[in-house]
Amino acid sequence: MRIGTVLVSGPSMVPALRHGDCLLVRRGAAVRPGDLVVARFRERPDLLVVKRAVEPQDGGWLLSSDNPFAEGPGGVADVEARVVLRYWPVRRLS
Repeated sequence: MRIGTVLVSGPSMVPALRHGDCLLVRRGAAVRPGDLVVARFRERPDLLVVKRAVEPQDGGWLLSSDNPFAEGPGGVADVEARVVLRYWPVRRLS
């Protein structure tokens, strides 16, 4: 089991995740529809993203953003890790 950390940058996963959230991820973990994942879109392999897995497709995963107003790459992506939990910030002030 390989564990790592990821820092969220940008608003694409609001309201589930926000800019500055820290995530614990597990590389090589099984992915199911609805899971939050860290992946690279095949059209933009230089860009690491955190998205929601929708369905397996063409040997990768179709991903989506939780924020319907977020723009960015789309399509099939290769998943590198599954998000296990958000560990920072511990609580939010509204």
